[in-house]
Amino acid sequence: MAKSRPSQAQAAPDKDAVQLVLKNRKLRHDYLVEESWEAGLVLMGSEVKSLRAGDVQWGDAHARFEREELWLYGLHIGEYRQAGAFGHRAVQPRKLLLNRRELNKIAEKLKGKGKTIVPDQIHFRRGYARIIICLSSGKNRGDKRQDLIKRAMTRDVDREMARRNKRG
Repeated sequence: MAKSRPSQAQAAPDKDAVQLVLKNRKLRHDYLVEESWEAGLVLMGSEVKSLRAGDVQWGDAHARFEREELWLYGLHIGEYRQAGAFGHRAVQPRKLLLNRRELNKIAEKLKGKGKTIVPDQIHFRRGYARIIICLSSGKNRGDKRQDLIKRAMTRDVDREMARRNKRG
């Protein structure tokens, strides 16, 4: 008896599918993003369970170097009740996992004035918690105004194009 191919409903889930946990919506409003990297997170079991439940907040999250390692500060992962006394603290430094070449590259770029590392999003891929971190510099009010003007102009152009296509 020959094996039949599975239908779409029976198809295995995509191994590279990303389950988004949290996205930093204010990042591109407050910072000018220059480059981004995906890093692993060192977490306890109760932290992973809280992440999967979505009990996480950015707060004042940022990353910085200590002893040639990159650490994430200010990320609040809520306590997992079922862990009891074996749980974790909600806000504590968490180590980020990147290879040495990437760490050296980030350290070199951080030497510029006004540069910081801000998290963009946390997600699960292949069962592992991952975080996307961005090398960024803060925007001033003038930069924010320019972004608003640019967005308004593109919206006007899109509206006009839709109006012309509708008539034609």
